[in-house]
Amino acid sequence: MNRKVQKTLEFDKIKELLKQYAASRLGHSKADGLSPSVNYEEIVRMQEETDEAMTVLRVKGHAPLGGIFDIRPHVKRAQIGGMLSPQEFVQIASTVRASRKFKKFMEELLEDELNLPILEEKASQMITLSSLEQTIRQVVDENGEILDSASEALRSIRSQLRSNENRIREKLERMIRSSNAQKMLSDAIITIRNDRYVIPVKQEYRGHYGGIIHDQSSSGQTLFIEPEAIVQLNNQLSELRLKEQTEIEKILVELTVEVHTHSEDLLIIVEVLADIDFMFTKAKFGRSIKGTKPQINNERRMKLNKARHPLLSMEEAVANDIELGDDFTAIVITGPNTGGKTVTLKTIGLTTLMAQSGLPIPALDGSEVGVFQYVYADIGDEQSIEQSLSTFSSHMVNIVDILKQVDDKSLVLFDELGAGTDPQEGAALAISILDEVHQKDARVVATTHYPELKAYGYNRDGVVNASVEFDVETLSPTYKLLIGVPGRSNAFEISKRLGLQDGVIHRAKSYIGADTKEVENMIASLEDSRRQAEKEMREANEFLKQAEKMQRDMQKQMMEFYEKKDEMYEKAERKAAEVVDKAKEDAEQVIRDLRKMRQEKSAEVKEHELIQARKQLEGAAPVLEKSSSAKKNIKKTTREFKPGDEVKVLSFDQKGHLIERISNKEWQVQMGIMKMKVKESNLEFIQSKQKVETKPLATVKGKDYHVSLELDLRGERFETALSRVEKYIDDALLAGYPRVSIIHGKGTGALRQGVQEYLRNHRSVKKIRFGEASEGGTGVTIVEFK
Repeated sequence: MNRKVQKTLEFDKIKELLKQYAASRLGHSKADGLSPSVNYEEIVRMQEETDEAMTVLRVKGHAPLGGIFDIRPHVKRAQIGGMLSPQEFVQIASTVRASRKFKKFMEELLEDELNLPILEEKASQMITLSSLEQTIRQVVDENGEILDSASEALRSIRSQLRSNENRIREKLERMIRSSNAQKMLSDAIITIRNDRYVIPVKQEYRGHYGGIIHDQSSSGQTLFIEPEAIVQLNNQLSELRLKEQTEIEKILVELTVEVHTHSEDLLIIVEVLADIDFMFTKAKFGRSIKGTKPQINNERRMKLNKARHPLLSMEEAVANDIELGDDFTAIVITGPNTGGKTVTLKTIGLTTLMAQSGLPIPALDGSEVGVFQYVYADIGDEQSIEQSLSTFSSHMVNIVDILKQVDDKSLVLFDELGAGTDPQEGAALAISILDEVHQKDARVVATTHYPELKAYGYNRDGVVNASVEFDVETLSPTYKLLIGVPGRSNAFEISKRLGLQDGVIHRAKSYIGADTKEVENMIASLEDSRRQAEKEMREANEFLKQAEKMQRDMQKQMMEFYEKKDEMYEKAERKAAEVVDKAKEDAEQVIRDLRKMRQEKSAEVKEHELIQARKQLEGAAPVLEKSSSAKKNIKKTTREFKPGDEVKVLSFDQKGHLIERISNKEWQVQMGIMKMKVKESNLEFIQSKQKVETKPLATVKGKDYHVSLELDLRGERFETALSRVEKYIDDALLAGYPRVSIIHGKGTGALRQGVQEYLRNHRSVKKIRFGEASEGGTGVTIVEFK
């Protein structure tokens, strides 16, 4: 992608913002080198990577990416036999620890059943090097100091060093606390020169302590002398320090070899952590601009929902809906200066570059961006003093280069096309340039303030006019993009608001041709119509949301009702069974008592009469229907279901029709006015669509027949239609429907009039009305029964 275009569209500023969210120099470096891709599969992959990271941020709020360093130079030096420094080992251990923490973090996320295949794959590529990390931690602390625990030899040497230093300090402490010390020493302190312990002695007493002079003060009055009494101890101390250094080098060499052993794994860890850090860098940036993942297409199609310029604050930026590539491939934005045309142009270009770089875009969900091989832009004042070029000339130099390279895989952005020269010639040139680009099937968006280009969109297929709205009341642009409406001049309205005399304005209007006035009036009417349409669309969307919510609530309530009904039915069955069982026990007891009385008192009660009485008692018990749980166990037919089949939904004990298969195990079923998803195991086949259609309506008797909620009479003869209406009304009444719809169409109105006349005189019809707009309007009559 052209670097000049990236700079023109301010993509470099996006990268500067992006770098602020990197957790390491690795992520920072990747952000700095970011460039839009032109490969469709790669762009889709990058967007999926960013989306996974954004998912993690939404769920967890963060990702553990602290302590990552670029250890590749250290590992490579270890591979060629160089010895690493303690600080380099600290960075290696920290990076290994970061990889281990992230792998554990991923395990927790996967336990929560989050779908993160890319992050899961990357985490699996990293080998957990806990043993290497532990070895380094035993040798070097967080500050890069070698620990005593690095080796037994080092521990022993340092123990001797501390013992020797203590002995030296004790001897020197006795010297500086002696009675003569105050007279002979410049200061009663112990200091170090050339790694040897010394004391500050006055010049005149230099021979009193003997030993070696290591330094003197700037005035020469104080000498730093190593007393003869501790020379031998200092010599031993130097030898021990040399041994310590030798042992440390030995330890570091061995540790470097250990790093070399794991060098390949370490390099993989660095590469993977760099990718992960960059994924979360993009996600954090996307969160900061409230960005979303766009759908990527390879048809150079763009659809942005409420897109904002990402470099403007969300309070200042005006969101616009922008479409390009479906019904039209070119947009010409006309209107006065300072209206926001250039900002819209940059929003389109910058959003495209961001999407092709795998970044979230500042637009709402559902936005779509196409993949362009080339993006060309001629934006801003590019006057070149060095080349002695005017503004017009510099623009033309740029445009000439664009026209040489543009093809059908290009997105071209022109700002103030044809400006900087004679208006008539500039407008003609702008039209010709647009024609040239449009003929090559490139996607093009151009801004201009030439009124001649307002008609351009009406005379070319695939071209649409647009403008940026201007509020005459406040004398300021609203920056709202109006696609399909060309820009109009607001000079007269603005002048009037600012107090210019009506006579001057009226005289100015007289100088304008009638055609221009008509165009301006047409544009004003278009703007008013658009605003009204947008208002009505918002209201319609609000009604739609309310209707969908009511449907969901009703479905929920209906399901709860049927569940409660089944529960109450089963409870009633159990209660009835208990009552009957109790009655049987009481009756059996009475019969036993009667038998006993007959035996004792020879009562005239015959055995067959007792048997007959018992049978009558059993016959009095209510015959209980199968419970809902038993209904669910009805053996279902093995017939394959098809759309249109009449079925019974076992859990609701309701009949309906199959609309379409949703999955291998689910169907969408129409039950009365309700549509809902039902598992196939919960369905029982009744009859096929063909049987329902061919069954004569006149023979329908009884509640088990399914009657449609609407009757379609379109295409029927008048007499046949009335006959069908009569039969249908009878069927609907038998089915117990409170309301039905009769579709008669609009046509000449004869069929509609005849149907409504019949319905008004029907004894069971309570009310009739035309359908609402969502129900079919005047082509449908809604019938309500008494």
